[in-house]
Amino acid sequence: MATDSSECANPLLLKWLEEWLQNAREQNSKGVQTYKKAYDSMKACPIAFNHPSEAQQLHGLGSKLCDRLTAKLKAHCTEHGLPMPDVGQGAQKRSNDKETEPGPAKKARKPKPYVPLFRSGPYAIILALSSAGEDTSRGFTKAEVIELAQCHCDSSFTAPSDPTKYFTAWNSMKTLMEKDVVFERGRPLRKYSLTEDGWEVARRLRKTDHVNQDLSQGKDKQPAKAGSGPQWNVGIVPSGLDGPSGRPGSGIIQHEIAADPCLDGFLELSSSPPRDPGGQSDITRDRRTDRRNRQDTYNPPSIDENDFPPSFQPLHLQPSEFTVHLVLDTREVRAKQDRDYIQEELTRRGVKPIMRSLELGDALWVARRKSADDSRTESENDEIVLDWVVERKRLDDLVGSIKDGRFHEQKSAQFRLRRSGVKNVVYIIEEISMTTESFSKYQEAVETAIASTQVVNGYFVKMTAKVDDTIRYLARMTAMLKSVYECKTLNIIPTSILTSENHTPLLDHLRQTEPTTDYHITYTAFASLASKSESLTLRDIFLKMLMCTKGITGDRALEIQKKWPTPRQFIEAFKQCGDGDAGRSKRENLLVDELSGLVGRKKFGKALSAKVAEVWGSI
Repeated sequence: MATDSSECANPLLLKWLEEWLQNAREQNSKGVQTYKKAYDSMKACPIAFNHPSEAQQLHGLGSKLCDRLTAKLKAHCTEHGLPMPDVGQGAQKRSNDKETEPGPAKKARKPKPYVPLFRSGPYAIILALSSAGEDTSRGFTKAEVIELAQCHCDSSFTAPSDPTKYFTAWNSMKTLMEKDVVFERGRPLRKYSLTEDGWEVARRLRKTDHVNQDLSQGKDKQPAKAGSGPQWNVGIVPSGLDGPSGRPGSGIIQHEIAADPCLDGFLELSSSPPRDPGGQSDITRDRRTDRRNRQDTYNPPSIDENDFPPSFQPLHLQPSEFTVHLVLDTREVRAKQDRDYIQEELTRRGVKPIMRSLELGDALWVARRKSADDSRTESENDEIVLDWVVERKRLDDLVGSIKDGRFHEQKSAQFRLRRSGVKNVVYIIEEISMTTESFSKYQEAVETAIASTQVVNGYFVKMTAKVDDTIRYLARMTAMLKSVYECKTLNIIPTSILTSENHTPLLDHLRQTEPTTDYHITYTAFASLASKSESLTLRDIFLKMLMCTKGITGDRALEIQKKWPTPRQFIEAFKQCGDGDAGRSKRENLLVDELSGLVGRKKFGKALSAKVAEVWGSI
């Protein structure tokens, strides 16, 4: 970079700035622009400076750069035996003004003390490491830290909350080490301890009331025998009162929990989460055990339907004779590679589930007699189904069911969950992470579907962020139901009077005539009535046959069945259309003509009518 320094009023200062600019360019430094501004200002300045500090009046030259020029000038004068020039009066005056009249001092920013989120990974690790006491120098291995910390954390230290991710609560250890809260020592067996700052954080945490409560409950949350859990104060709202949705008869259970947040969000809906069709896991009971649980499979007897309601004497199960248990479907898995996670986490929280292939729902609760006798009577050995069923669905599967139209069919009152007679159905939606593009496309549809389910249908939805929240919800629900049912007598409807036709009307009749009394049925009867195949009527089979045709939804199939109650009548209607081109035209337009008053999703178009005629009109 060639420059004619003779044209500049301060050639020596300009030369040094040029050297620094050249070096910055060679090193590809970020200071190139700074030196370029200073160089251009010095080159264009017509005023000769007696001292480099006077150059602060120029654009691009600050105090640091002028100090470097002063140091360079001092070295130059020493090298050549020249006297160092004095600071100019203007620069000296500005310097004195700064010393005598300082500006308002900038308020020092006080660093905030580190406070981890309640029941987060760092929070649990700090409490675990502080359990040894400040006087000891003992370190904890990773396995020891996880064992002590898990009961204080809502997330798992061993498995990621999202199967598509790899991060667990243990990854927060890196954050604590970066903040100098935890230090690591030892190779190859690493051990972890709190630093001085870490102990300060631990002391602050232990001073708070909710942390002390969490510490006291953490001792009870260690792996314990099944059935143990937190104590709940529970009160039943009579079924005649309005629930949160304003729907009479919802019978919502309200309760208070000492440390855990309240349960909320109940919903009736007949949809299922994605099931894993793979083989049975090691936790699954032997098939012989499952067959033994369902032996004496209930075959509904044929009785006179005109005799309704049937008279019966309910069986009674006293509070001291049974315990409440959670029954979990064997197909409910976290991932194909981690099939035992849900059961193991529930067991760790004091709830040992009964693993079984359920005919309906993904989880339910039963009252099981404490001691079984040899005589097989319903009140003695059979499990009694309580009025609570859980349906679990991941968000991505919900989006899929909305895309292909299964969502509205699964909600239909004509399907199995609604016909089961269960009063309280919890519909859990796990908000699993999805790509922004795929979710944003259906976000409005998902929100509309959930809102209509709650408002229009009067159902209740429970949203959870991950599978760990679902597990914690099931554990708290089990504890709540144990406190509700184990102190009351259960009234059991004899299985001998139940049929697939009178089951639901009978329960509705009993709830209207005796709203303060709950009636239950045995698990054997419930499984048989809820079975997809064991209790199908001709009407059910006809509906399934109709829905095999693409475009025939549940609503449309019901309209066809109302017009033609049996398959034979439907086929005869096509035969009456005649032969030839005129008959073919009448067959293709049969549904359009006969069901012309339908609107919305129930309406039949000509293309769909012709497709149905092609199937049923050729029989």
